[in-house]
Amino acid sequence: MIAPPEEVVRAAAHTLLRGERLDTSTLAAELGISRVTLFRRVGNRDAILGEALWVLARGALLIATEVHDARPPDATPPSRMRSLEIAEEHRHLVSLAPALKRLLEEEPTTTLRIVTDPGGRVQPRLVEAYTDLFQRDVDELGLVPLVPLPVLALAVVRLGESFLYSDVLVSRAPDLAAATTVLDALVTGVLGLPSP
Repeated sequence: MIAPPEEVVRAAAHTLLRGERLDTSTLAAELGISRVTLFRRVGNRDAILGEALWVLARGALLIATEVHDARPPDATPPSRMRSLEIAEEHRHLVSLAPALKRLLEEEPTTTLRIVTDPGGRVQPRLVEAYTDLFQRDVDELGLVPLVPLPVLALAVVRLGESFLYSDVLVSRAPDLAAATTVLDALVTGVLGLPSP
């Protein structure tokens, strides 16, 4: 069996979704390859976890986008941008994800390092995805951002992480309503819109 990188990542994501610990020996055996081949294909356990967590985060973002885009046009307040609605729904879905919750309970340091690493496999891709969300609104609404959109997206992702993972970071329950208020104010201010 060849087990291309995509197959390894898909299998790792399914392992997390089943609520199982990601063990590289078990994953390699499941794929019919050696651990050395597994590492050559995708990297060490952190790299595999990062790729698998990105698959799950991207899936949540796609669902959030589909949920928003399936709503009737009058379901969104006229003053609220599409990007803010999708980002809020994405944070909500991530906060409920059993695989991530389990990882944060069992391996908090590793999980936080992987999802918040600015050079890792999750955060930079999420920043890029949020940049694209903001760019669509900027283009459609003819807005002039006060900072480059990747900078805004990075701020939104980083602040979102601090709210999402506040229970692990500072022993405080996550407050997604406060996250929405703060992040909406930040984005609308940078984009020159009145705060919703």
